[in-house]
Amino acid sequence: MFLTRMSDLPFLTQPSAFIQAWERKILFPLVMRGESVPPPKSVEQGNRTEQWTMQGGPLNEISGPASPTARYFYSSRTREAESASRRKHRGRAGISGYLTFKGNNNSEDVVREELQHAIVARYIRFIPLYWSQKGRIGVRLELYGCSYWADVISFEGHSIISYRFRSKKMKTVKDIISLKFKTTARDGVLLYGEGQQGDYILLQLHRATMELSINLGSSQYNLIKGHTSVTSGSLLDDGHWHSVVIERYRRNVNFTLDHQTQQFRTNGEFEHLDLDYELTFGGLSESVRMSLGGKENFAGCMEGITYNGDNITSLVRRKKVDISSFRNLTFTCAESSSFPVYFNSTSFLRLPGQRDSDTLSVSLSFRTWNPNGVLMFTQLAEGWLELLLMEGKITVYMNVTQKRSTRIDISSGIGLNDGQWHSVHLNALDNYAMLTVDGDEASTVRTAIPGQIKTGGTYYFGGYFPHTSIWSLQRSFQGCIQMIHIDDHLVDLRAVEEGHIGTFENVSLDMCAIIDRCVPNHCEHGGKCSQTWDTFSCNCSGTGYSGATCHTSLYQQSCEEYKHQGKSSGNFWIDPDSSGSLPPFRVHCDMTDMVWTTLRNNMSPQTSVSATDEDGKAVLQITYNVTDEQVLSVTSRAERCEQYVAYTCRMSRLLTGPDGTPFTWWLGRDNKRHFYWGGSGPGIQKCACGIENNCSDPKHYCNCDADLRAWMEDAGLLVYKDHLPVNTVVVGDTSRSGSEAKLTVGPLKCQGDRTFWNAASFNSPASSLHFKSFQTESSTDISFYFKTSSKYGVLLENLGPNNLLHIEIRGGLFVSSSVPYTTVG
Repeated sequence: MFLTRMSDLPFLTQPSAFIQAWERKILFPLVMRGESVPPPKSVEQGNRTEQWTMQGGPLNEISGPASPTARYFYSSRTREAESASRRKHRGRAGISGYLTFKGNNNSEDVVREELQHAIVARYIRFIPLYWSQKGRIGVRLELYGCSYWADVISFEGHSIISYRFRSKKMKTVKDIISLKFKTTARDGVLLYGEGQQGDYILLQLHRATMELSINLGSSQYNLIKGHTSVTSGSLLDDGHWHSVVIERYRRNVNFTLDHQTQQFRTNGEFEHLDLDYELTFGGLSESVRMSLGGKENFAGCMEGITYNGDNITSLVRRKKVDISSFRNLTFTCAESSSFPVYFNSTSFLRLPGQRDSDTLSVSLSFRTWNPNGVLMFTQLAEGWLELLLMEGKITVYMNVTQKRSTRIDISSGIGLNDGQWHSVHLNALDNYAMLTVDGDEASTVRTAIPGQIKTGGTYYFGGYFPHTSIWSLQRSFQGCIQMIHIDDHLVDLRAVEEGHIGTFENVSLDMCAIIDRCVPNHCEHGGKCSQTWDTFSCNCSGTGYSGATCHTSLYQQSCEEYKHQGKSSGNFWIDPDSSGSLPPFRVHCDMTDMVWTTLRNNMSPQTSVSATDEDGKAVLQITYNVTDEQVLSVTSRAERCEQYVAYTCRMSRLLTGPDGTPFTWWLGRDNKRHFYWGGSGPGIQKCACGIENNCSDPKHYCNCDADLRAWMEDAGLLVYKDHLPVNTVVVGDTSRSGSEAKLTVGPLKCQGDRTFWNAASFNSPASSLHFKSFQTESSTDISFYFKTSSKYGVLLENLGPNNLLHIEIRGGLFVSSSVPYTTVG
């Protein structure tokens, strides 16, 4: 038997749910395959040895040589395991009461079973119990837990904790807020604080996703908006404990949910969080709720609430904070009333109802990712009725067979396969049927029934009906169902579990094993993730990428590559970093002998310039159809870049003033001032005529610096590509009487692609290039061009303990093979 750490899986306590004493222990009878040796007498007599082994951390996995059917059960009364202890996986017809794991068929192979939630324990103990006639030994694994003290507070959805500041205002540059929570409600405010200057912090559940909104302040007239909002996690209404930590220093925030951290910077320019009077935990006051659109308060349990070193839950116990809104403050976490049933593709639940009644009433709540599946089926005295999910809508098919065969279809809702809980209520009586989804009676659908129905008295849930002939077409439901009402009576699913009513097959009771495969989103580059119960897919439309996860770019990396494909001049989309984070963008490609890439800007030729600021300067911003990062991706690959600039003037000096200070300068990619003009270079405060010694006035280095009444011009190319493109031009001599100026800043043009023509020639069979072997955890991109007249040859091979990649030409055909890494030991 081996115990090793792994990560999250099926059915035990949360890491925070420690076992408080040995009397509250978790017991695992484990049937293992063993060697045929005589059993110890102490085992035959039932004595327990008191040998303990240290366990160095949370137990997430049970593994080891095991029998083909290794059974495990556990009993515990910790706050988490109290409800978890009833989560039993039932076999066919509900005979088995244990969670059964598949074992191996020999004594050498290791069988691993991963647990959804880790068990934190101090010691483990193995106790042999009995030997079977086939030579298998029964062993019990016992875990000795840790002391755990928690201040748990129960919120009913209308109570809040008001934490008042020592002073009326609180101005912080650093905050640390943490708490744990569990709930079955998908919406609710956990934390809120606001200030009169517009600052606020809001932590809330929205559609079972955690959302943090923070605003450190907006400028007057909202010219600088400080609102920032991020989301994390999903399906947080699962009734399990989750942890949240918010760490802020100035504008830098770490937002951690269940040990997964997002780092972000708040919008705006302010760094302090200014709050007035109080922070509230568990919801909002009535006045604030109305101003925020009636957000729901939190319903569930919290513990370990801290704010900047203050233990809020401890203050609540000592009545040091305002808890007047609580009707009945309790420091225990009430068990959830929900009792979900999990259905796989071979599950069903059969329940009884009234027979020969002229009224049919069924309601339930469900959650699933699948767009199709039968929720409920029942045979009528004459005909049948089914309630199903079809293309994300609830549909009712009713076949009433009296004088003639009549089929009735009604449907309601849309997009109900979103993983959220949805309620359905179906009534059929007095010659009509009525369908209501999510309690929205305003959109209730009604239809007439020709004649009265008579119920058959048996209801099937899950859509899988083996050993019966009631329905030949199987459309199984995969998902979870709870709160089943038949004939307006809530079905006691615990009684079903105990075998008192109904029958079932291959269902899991008191658990909902739903997984969100789109969080985190594996679709890259803005691809839209959708999922079923078993898998996910990515919609890459409009992203510029293709493939299973929108990873492969649809476009070439440069104009040079388009020319290589035989394209002529025109506008093209390029993606210089291919599958990287930089999105593709549109450029103009000039396919002459030398390929040029052109990035246009918003400035028209000969734009008139006039003074606009208090110092008499004109500031002209030049924007491009791409981002700064995209510009850099072009210039860094190019052989050379250039940009045409022209200053047309009349009594408007350009570079040199009376005291030598430049009147005009420009800012490039590095956001630094540059005092040279087209035709010149860095560090030379001259125009082209100054370099060529042909200015209109030999005393000056620019035509415009002569300050003549006639129209003059200084123009030329800026060619130092590390400074390009021109983003801002500041003109300083247009405020005098008679001064006029016009500015032209042309497009950025770059020639060549250094990476594309970075080629190597292999002239003999012994030629090769050697690089350090690469290792990758999940994915790697390799691309190259080649041309050859040979029919055989290895193009690429990664050498080492594992030949991860091998690409060759064999008989003129392109052959690619890869061997994944394997783990030894």
